[in-house]
Amino acid sequence: MGGESGRTAAAPFRQFVIKIHSRCNLACSYCYIYAGPDRSWRDRPPLVPAATVRQTALRIAEHARTHRLREIRIDLHGGEPLLTGPGPLLDQAAAVRAALPAHCTATFGVQTNGTLLTPYVTDTLAAAGFRLGLSLDGGTPALNRRRLDHAGRPSWPAAARAAGLLRERPDAFAGILCTLDITADPAEVYGSLRALDPPMLDFLLPHANWSSPPPATPERCPRPAPHDPAGRTPYGDWLCTVFDLWWDGGPGPRVRMFTEILGLLLGRPSSSEAIGLSPVVAAVVDTNGAIEQVDSLRSAYEGAAATGLDVFRHTFDDALAHPGIAARQRGRDGLGAQCRRCALMTVCGGGNYAHRYRAGPTGFANPSVYCADLERLIRHIAARLDAAVPPARRPPQPLPEPLHDAPN
Repeated sequence: MGGESGRTAAAPFRQFVIKIHSRCNLACSYCYIYAGPDRSWRDRPPLVPAATVRQTALRIAEHARTHRLREIRIDLHGGEPLLTGPGPLLDQAAAVRAALPAHCTATFGVQTNGTLLTPYVTDTLAAAGFRLGLSLDGGTPALNRRRLDHAGRPSWPAAARAAGLLRERPDAFAGILCTLDITADPAEVYGSLRALDPPMLDFLLPHANWSSPPPATPERCPRPAPHDPAGRTPYGDWLCTVFDLWWDGGPGPRVRMFTEILGLLLGRPSSSEAIGLSPVVAAVVDTNGAIEQVDSLRSAYEGAAATGLDVFRHTFDDALAHPGIAARQRGRDGLGAQCRRCALMTVCGGGNYAHRYRAGPTGFANPSVYCADLERLIRHIAARLDAAVPPARRPPQPLPEPLHDAPN
């Protein structure tokens, strides 16, 4: 999925995020979908209709055939996708498999909050070849205090049962997504998640931008780091602590952010939209058939993820030509001037696209609102790598010089 600047042709989509249910049974306080500025979910069907399932499968197959794709990834999302029970998920997978050309295979995943996961659901989806990802804020009740249902009840008891079920089914356990909370002890968060034996951990920076800055702890950082004249980097510091625990802790889960940065420092392309310059190759299909950009853009403003396209009237190649998607496939040329001058550009890649937004003329042509935190983390990882791996054993990749430009 790699790619850098100077691309002349669009990279085809290889990941399709299909919304199965547009509602959620939790009301997490930090949710950028249901508590964010984009309320378009209110007008979407709660459950994807059968006709949309079939048409989405045909469009995916058409794209795979046009671009001779050998493999694709299908992620079934919500809301909470298990609100449907396993049946509609199996129907979507069967429709895609039946439509795909013989030269293309698909892998299927489900991202769930775990509260509706039962032994039957786990076994049924695992038997159909699904891998299940779990969303948690840690491995204890206290760490999941922000993850409540609509009546204010904690989700942890049910989520803990789900973690136990998946721990017993490593063949079906994709990993854990964890939105970073700097008020929590990083050692406690990492240790408690590691104890659940996930194959992968993905730490996500809270979706924020220059117009809606990230939360900060009053005691530790009165203002978010990019606006802090003292240069404090609370998110970078938190992640550096976790990195050291992971790096020094022996065999454990893959931590996606860390392995992506290590790979980029060693000259490999990224496979994540949050780091590096590789083109975005994911498209979203909502329950009404709308083809949209990735959900993280919903944290910027109402309609930021919209393209005006849908699977009934448009192809995925039409989506590749959309200006928003095209901009995210341009590598270096898609970054703002400050990022293009940065010594960390090829590793950072400007950070998550949604985190660059600022209301006004610059739009997304800014550094990440987490710019200082990302620099802190990347330099820390580079220093640890430089100390651990002799230069003769890896490609020449000098530690970047310090930045000279302060974030806007």
